Amino acid sequence: MLQRKLGQRIASLRKAKRLTQEQLAEALSCSVEFISLVERGVNAPSVAGLEKFAKVLKVEVKELFTFEKEKQ
Repeated sequence: MLQRKLGQRIASLRKAKRLTQEQLAEALSCSVEFISLVERGVNAPSVAGLEKFAKVLKVEVKELFTFEKEKQ
């Protein structure tokens, strides 16, 4: 559940910055496939990876874990 929410948050931040998965992958020196896996919640970045995501997306690491309340 947390992994899926993290992926959705990263995708949301990426789109807000008008970055493609390809551009994000290039900035992080990883594959587009990895970005896709992370955004779908199949895989999760390491702690060091979280720092890289935050730096590229210009947010603090804690903001990667700021999720919107789910609609009930």
